[in-house]
Formats: sequence, C-alpha cells, structure tokens
Amino acid sequence: MEFLCYHRDRPGSAALRDELLEEHWSYMDRYAKEMIARGPTLADDGDTPTGSMHVVDLPDPAAARAFAFDEPNYQAGVYRDVLLRRWRNTLGRTMWDFPGGRTGGNRYLVLGLGTGQAADLAVPPDRDELIAYGPLLSDNGTTWLGTAALVRAPDPETARAILTPDRYADIEVHNWQFGGRQS
Repeated sequence: MEFLCYHRDRPGSAALRDELLEEHWSYMDRYAKEMIARGPTLADDGDTPTGSMHVVDLPDPAAARAFAFDEPNYQAGVYRDVLLRRWRNTLGRTMWDFPGGRTGGNRYLVLGLGTGQAADLAVPPDRDELIAYGPLLSDNGTTWLGTAALVRAPDPETARAILTPDRYADIEVHNWQFGGRQS
C-alpha cells in the first residue's frame, strides 16, 4: 500500500531540524527500498525548510502511522502537524525514474484537498513534467480525499493548474526539491 506523508515544520524549529539531520536521514535509510519519493518543502527563499514529504510503500495503515510518528524530527517536536494519506502511484515509477533528473527547473508539491466525487484521476497529458502523481485516499483505499503531485513547472501558478481548481476545498503549492543523501 502506498502512502503520502507530509510533515509540516513548526515555526522556529530550523535549528532543531538541522541538529537532527543525520538522525532523520538514518531513519529514512531504513525505508530506502519502500521509498517512492522524498524531499523537503522550502520557503520562497529556496533554502529554509517548511516541511518534509515522503511517499512510501508499506504493508498497512499501522505501518504508515509508525513511519510518520516514530520519525526523529516528529518525536523531537520539529513538526507542527502531519498529513498521512493512502496514495496511488498512477505513474508507476519513483522520483529517481523521473526523466528530468534531480536538478534543473522549479519543483513543486501540489496538494489538492477535497471531498465528494473524485477528480483528476487520469494522469495529465504532459506526463514528462510529472515526478509523481496520484489520488489521496482514505485508509481503506476506497474514498477519494484529494490529489497529490510532484511537478516540474516554471512557477507555482503553472504547478497549481495541474489540478481542476473548482473540485478542491483547497490547493496548496509548496516549493519542493529531491531529498535524501547526495551520492
């Protein structure tokens, strides 16, 4: 089962986050085989972290909750909240398979939060700019709760336009970059 986990940073927690960086990476290294995508969201300055996003393939919702809430930054109070949802990998690839590579261009995490009739289930036509894409689902995988995408786009407005605006209660767009250890 695939899950999207987005930890949002608590204001003023940057020093603690920096202090725990190796502990965070070591924790995530334990999930390397299960990882579909990972990386920090960033403030408009492009340097200040605002959150940490992971898409992982885990056995069940209990394992996903353990992944999200045993994470060292969460345990230490770096994060203010956590969005954890089932997710379906409609591209069938990991971020490391993205044809555009790790660098070049602006990258965004787009979260469309909604209820009701599902929207944007089909992969958009310009798939070469998509790093990851799929619906956010309830724990049992049957109820649509929104859509999440990692996308390369020239600006936040173009990234937001990947989703149908009137089908969501809110669409969030966050600066994002490939995460993990540099090799």
